[in-house]
Amino acid sequence: MNPIARRTWLVATAAALATTFAPLARADDYDDTIALFRKAEESGKFFANAYGYAVFPTIGKGGAGVGGAFGRGRVYEKGKAIGDTSMTQLSIGFQLGGEGYSQIIFFQNADALRKFTAGEFEFGAEASAVAITAGADARAGSTGVTGGASVDKEKAKVVGAYANGMAVFTLAKGGLMYQAVLAGQKYKFTKR
Repeated sequence: MNPIARRTWLVATAAALATTFAPLARADDYDDTIALFRKAEESGKFFANAYGYAVFPTIGKGGAGVGGAFGRGRVYEKGKAIGDTSMTQLSIGFQLGGEGYSQIIFFQNADALRKFTAGEFEFGAEASAVAITAGADARAGSTGVTGGASVDKEKAKVVGAYANGMAVFTLAKGGLMYQAVLAGQKYKFTKR
């Protein structure tokens, strides 16, 4: 197989794996996901003072050398839905497998929310997230938040703080993926 055909096959495989883990979210999925993040000890504290947040019930991620991730989410300002968002990620590097996870991005103030909803937003390669379950990928996306992990979704004890006005938390849903890649997540926002 020539190199171009192989890359095309790898990208198509990664996209198929990613979309397998990221079905369309229902309204209940958003409420259920928000409830899980509220119950987690550290992320739950952010709801009290965050200006807003974006929640992704399921992000699917897959790869075999070339990887991809995709998820649909909803953006909230002061507790009210203001629009929808989607996340895509393409990565190249040593990686194999697939996984699904939930993600929430808290906005500390109106400026951070404005940056996220201004059109297309991307976290840099140095970004990290706080993983609320053991084994979750702590580099799923953020702006430099430090991370830790626990074994219990309901009583997770993690370290998290705002970095550049945003804080990101993830909850593993399933799958197994090994990777050593640095890649940014890209977000698109559509106002309601």
